[in-house]
Amino acid sequence: MMSKQSTFSIHETSERSGLSKDTIRYYEKIGLLPRAERKASSHRVYSEQDIQTMSLITCLKKTGMSLEDMKPFLQMSLESDLNDFPEEREMLVNYQKKVEDQIASLQQVVDFIQDKLEQRSMFPERCSLEAENLVTGIAQKKTFS
Repeated sequence: MMSKQSTFSIHETSERSGLSKDTIRYYEKIGLLPRAERKASSHRVYSEQDIQTMSLITCLKKTGMSLEDMKPFLQMSLESDLNDFPEEREMLVNYQKKVEDQIASLQQVVDFIQDKLEQRSMFPERCSLEAENLVTGIAQKKTFS
């Protein structure tokens, strides 16, 4: 069992990790997080390492990674060298490319807005943004056509 000083209740863990208590329980249920240790009262207790894992999950979610795709990364130790895991490294490279593409698409939108503000008019020009280049998940509709 963990020492009292290094454990946190689910409420404290939720506050420290930024995840809701329900999300923490769900991540445990699907195996994204290991089952929490329990006090004699059967209340869950979490360690600082558990909270670090939750932070990693939050960061990986921001890349657009699915919960299923995260599992191999969460099974690595904190000291693991990513170069020892070529498949996972390649997956991260692919997510990096995806995010860079999203940034480029968003820059197109920013440029379009800036042009319209400078022209002080929405017309008569046609929008040069290509719908298929817009960020998926952010601009799914052909709003600018």
